[in-house]
Amino acid sequence: MRVAVISVHGCPLLQPGSREAGGMNVYLAALSQELAQRGVELDIFTRWHAPEDPQVLDLRPGLRVIHLEAGGRSARPKEDLYRLLPEFLRSLMVFQRAQRLSYDLVHSHYWLSGWVGGVLRRQWGVPHAVMFHTLGAVKNQMRAGEREPERRIRMEQRIIARADAVVVASSQEEHQMTRLYQVPPGRVHVIPGGVDLDLFRPMDQRLARRELGLNGEKILLFVGRPDPLKGLDILLTAAAQLEHPAGVRVLVVGGQGGAPAELPEAPRDAAAPGPQPTVSYHGSVAHQMLPYFYNAADVCVVPSYYESFGMVAVEAMACGTPVVAARVGGLQSTVRDGETGFLIPWHCPEPYAERLELLLGNDALRTSQSIAARAAMQPFGWATVAEQVLGVYRELTGA
Repeated sequence: MRVAVISVHGCPLLQPGSREAGGMNVYLAALSQELAQRGVELDIFTRWHAPEDPQVLDLRPGLRVIHLEAGGRSARPKEDLYRLLPEFLRSLMVFQRAQRLSYDLVHSHYWLSGWVGGVLRRQWGVPHAVMFHTLGAVKNQMRAGEREPERRIRMEQRIIARADAVVVASSQEEHQMTRLYQVPPGRVHVIPGGVDLDLFRPMDQRLARRELGLNGEKILLFVGRPDPLKGLDILLTAAAQLEHPAGVRVLVVGGQGGAPAELPEAPRDAAAPGPQPTVSYHGSVAHQMLPYFYNAADVCVVPSYYESFGMVAVEAMACGTPVVAARVGGLQSTVRDGETGFLIPWHCPEPYAERLELLLGNDALRTSQSIAARAAMQPFGWATVAEQVLGVYRELTGA
């Protein structure tokens, strides 16, 4: 089976945690590796984002990343890419014809790629599977950050209506898609994201902290892009409301390092005068280093307004770190409230501070949730996820 994977802005070679790279990049890289191990040949078509990169990079037998020129070969904001889609499509068709390639299936990721995948479905006469990772209408409902344009929502509706299969990461996302986009019955396949259970595993907290140069403070961890949708301001204010904030360090992993410009000033200044928690901004770190941060932390906090799956929470729990997260999206399927962490139904700092106080002050509870968290992540291994995706491929192609 040969699959054309379309990911216009989400190159699997980009380091997660930067402004335009996150969980989707991790998902794409890990899933493709697993599918290639099962004999599927995949060409990942993505926009050329760095001029020094080769056009074609072989990651392993049967798995290639192919960079296509669209608006130059340098990084561009995601907002600029819609108008570049026709050029991206032309570059893809030129490459495909020159190499005399044929494919059994197109799998696109995100709505920009879904437009490309829909055209290829018609031109090549092959099935089209799509995964959106986030949905514009849902983001607008959350009323956090910039408002997604109506153009995106109309395009998502059109892609959903014409795709042969839509993959979603949780039953919550399936419900949202059905309610907001009137998805045809039988088209949706619920397949969760995955986690590398060998990389993300429990380790001695003292060793993890020594590796990162950290001391014996209570540590709250935030991992994510500097995006208002991720709710970092909620965590910072909650940390300042703890009973003993001076003994707490908030580690922020993601972005360029330093306090992000996107973070409003008000929440950081809202706490009453007095001792404050220490906040350390580490910027984007290599994926292989993330387990040290998860294991160094006492609690991982995911206060997002919207998560289709919540990969950060799954990685943290795989390391045995309890999670305090928003009761939104796929987090409701991965975090077991009161067992592997806590789910917070309100986007305000007070309930976060209450649950964080409980966990930081109760070693036995943290230990119990740590053990339960690791055990609960066993079904989320990438091998299991890849088998489910391969099942969709076989259903669509009759293989």
